[in-house]
Amino acid sequence: MTTPSGRAAAPTATARTVLDGLHFAESPSVGPDGALYVSDFYDHAVLRIDPRTWRAEVPGQPSGLGWLPDGRLLVVSMRDRRLLRREADGTLVTHADLAAATAGAANDMYVDAEGRAWVGDFGFDFYGLLRGDPEADPLFGPDADPPTARLTRVDPDGTVTTVARGLRFPNGTTLLPDGTLVVAETVGGRLTAFTVTEDGELTGRRMWADLSSAGPSGDRILPDGIAYAGDERVWVSDPTAGGASRVARGGEVDARVRTSQPCFAVGVLPTRPATVVCCTAATSNPTTAAAHRTGRIETAHVPEAAG
Repeated sequence: MTTPSGRAAAPTATARTVLDGLHFAESPSVGPDGALYVSDFYDHAVLRIDPRTWRAEVPGQPSGLGWLPDGRLLVVSMRDRRLLRREADGTLVTHADLAAATAGAANDMYVDAEGRAWVGDFGFDFYGLLRGDPEADPLFGPDADPPTARLTRVDPDGTVTTVARGLRFPNGTTLLPDGTLVVAETVGGRLTAFTVTEDGELTGRRMWADLSSAGPSGDRILPDGIAYAGDERVWVSDPTAGGASRVARGGEVDARVRTSQPCFAVGVLPTRPATVVCCTAATSNPTTAAAHRTGRIETAHVPEAAG
């Protein structure tokens, strides 16, 4: 079987729902304790899912998650543009103030093994726009064309540095074993790569994968969350088609997961075969997502790439 573009269709696994009743889950991440954590935007909380033993309240709306080398949780607080740190006693404190380095809202994040946090931002007042037009779709709508945005590095001591500009809605981010930082540009329909230098600067900006025809029917993928899949591949959530795709450098898709509704974030549990975790919801529109609990966590087992 081939797609309309003439490429062989990638094998597809169907996900099953393992948890529902969420508003809008994002950033599925495995903590140092081996448990799965997610941010629920409009429940204003970080949740530990398995086992679901605690929640951390984040009034400013949580997004990206990661951990410092000593095991303390970092979480992006979107609306007030802060990076918070969860101390051993459970309190949340400000790790870094991102206001001067971001525009609109702070968003997704990746924390590397050295404790450096890489944070994207919206680049425009997304929530203000929706207050004026609640039905607008400034990211996934056919005419979406928001201003470009930045990527910010936060060092373990809280120092904030802008490391990239001109990104078309930088979203999910991950680091490959060879030191390549891969960023999903949602509105750009691509994965963009940088080489990370020893001092944390980004060089060699380049296209890592063109997703303009990588969808199941040869249509574009507007990548939201991403996660390293192993073997130099990246899982990419696909809100428009509903699911996730495993992408190699250059844009070839060798596996897909089909979900029951749009998938806005993806993670990987280190099982064999790997468990792909998809955060899904009926819509990303805050007016609807905040009022209704359509959010789900869906999972599928996907074998490693051949060869």
